[in-house]
Amino acid sequence: MTSLLTAHNLSKSYASQELFTDISFTISEGNRIGLLGPNGSGKTTLLRILAGVETPDSGYVSRRQGLRIGYAAQAPEFPSKSLEEVLMDSLPHADEVESSSKARMLLSKALFTDFLQNASVLSGGWKKRLDIVRSLMNDPDLLLLDEPTNHLDLEGILWLEKFLLKEKIPFFVISHDRYFLENVTNKVFELNKCFPDGLFASDGAMSDFLEHKEAFLQGQLEQQRSLSATVRDEIDWLRRSPKARTTKSRSRIQRAHKLISELSDVSSRNKTPKVGISFSASERETRKLITTKNLTKSYGGKTLFKGIDLTLSPGTRLGIVGKNGTGKTTLLKILAGEESQDVGTIKYAEDLQLVYFDQHREHLPPDITLKEALSPSGDMVDYRGNWIHVNGWAKKFLFPPERLSLPIKCLSGGERARILIARLMLKPADVLFLDEPTNDLDIPTLEIMEESLIEFTGAVVLISHDRCLMDRVCTQILGLGIEKEDPFFADYSQWEKALAEVPIKKELPSKPATSAASRKEPSKKLTYLEKKELDAMEQSILETEQEIARHQKLIDDPSVVADTQKSLETYRLLGEAHQKLEKLFERWQYLEEKSQS
Repeated sequence: MTSLLTAHNLSKSYASQELFTDISFTISEGNRIGLLGPNGSGKTTLLRILAGVETPDSGYVSRRQGLRIGYAAQAPEFPSKSLEEVLMDSLPHADEVESSSKARMLLSKALFTDFLQNASVLSGGWKKRLDIVRSLMNDPDLLLLDEPTNHLDLEGILWLEKFLLKEKIPFFVISHDRYFLENVTNKVFELNKCFPDGLFASDGAMSDFLEHKEAFLQGQLEQQRSLSATVRDEIDWLRRSPKARTTKSRSRIQRAHKLISELSDVSSRNKTPKVGISFSASERETRKLITTKNLTKSYGGKTLFKGIDLTLSPGTRLGIVGKNGTGKTTLLKILAGEESQDVGTIKYAEDLQLVYFDQHREHLPPDITLKEALSPSGDMVDYRGNWIHVNGWAKKFLFPPERLSLPIKCLSGGERARILIARLMLKPADVLFLDEPTNDLDIPTLEIMEESLIEFTGAVVLISHDRCLMDRVCTQILGLGIEKEDPFFADYSQWEKALAEVPIKKELPSKPATSAASRKEPSKKLTYLEKKELDAMEQSILETEQEIARHQKLIDDPSVVADTQKSLETYRLLGEAHQKLEKLFERWQYLEEKSQS
């Protein structure tokens, strides 16, 4: 395969922290590479070096002549401009008509419906989509993507998986989403000091990588055992050998020291420190912690959910899933008592201790130190009634004591996520409410969090786009946004099957119950033409939804994917159909409100 980019002996440090040393690898045409690594190992820095945004301390990157790179950052921010303008600004010297056409086509591919929407007010997930399609404006030969699944809901992740595979552009992506990596990659790298070269590469998908990594690390352990036995023999010989040294014995002494040094290196690589996550439960014996009956909530005439009956007991681990806008976070807040329901009742056990975690809401001041973030009250923290010095508490989350004076802004996203978990662990709880707790966490930390949630003796209510975590942790899934009498599922795969079988429709604004006679005489405030328009609106919406389904089916047709012109035209028509549907809903709501006034 033709080489696109090669990294030669790259090294990078920040202050006293060495991120990586002498890293070398090649990205070739056809590569779809996933990059893993512990939090703080320098993954984002490495990606920025490849993109030319940052420079290494030593080493260099060679690129194929004329190589065009598209780069999407971990936390993109946009000016107060329209989506179309943001994309056009990335090609300042291009023909305006051509640039506008390309921007609209890419926005349609990302399923944006309003190209004039203000980019600065988009949600985190839609900012991710916008940044990804912006990176395609220069027709890149290589895509560099930093945590593209963060803040995307399941629908967004599934869109991204299809998008990357259909575009057929080589990419190098940082991600800790195990299912995502399994579905889209054909090669996986891990940046980790536990490997001799600091980087481990494996051909194949994520499952192949895990097998190859386990075999390699097992071999490295066997190497350590073999070296240990050899070094013991050499040390014993050194102790017994006479003082007078011949040339031959001096050579053996040098070999012994070399073996000792090699054993030290292998032993240090085989040490894999892990985050000590263990949530504090109150050990309450009450069987019913929270019970709800007929929970219903609406916003702006749109019903988010209705008739939710559930019981949370010790050991319950409920996952809430659904598209954006179906009320997942709203339901979580209602259960936690932070928001009120429109209809229904909630009953809490006496003196119930609730802990609510929202990574998007709890912002750590960037200028406070790591020590202040971990232990705001001084040098000691109270964990389950035991006082622990902040140095020991920091080590539990893989922060060495010498980093305690660092400001938070110098830490990686994953390291900041670990701080939030550390703060969460100090709060004893009967029920944990977790809204996207896994963003930026590396895979070893994710696995430990999963084990901790499984072992937690209270109840857990969890929203997450991490499908692997939901599969492992949840004992029950509550699916929002589908027309189904029983919204509960035994596991995540059952929910996915139901999602594929039941079409998810955007709910129409609720219509008041009216008699046949009253339907014949709509409000006098509607004109004759508006009455006719309102009567035909439901059919128009149905036809537009069917049109969207037809275009979506064409997008999945291999013959269309293979024909660039057909593909572009289909995406354009799909975008127009989405815009048409949005306008129909807005018009429906306007006419409904006018008829009721």
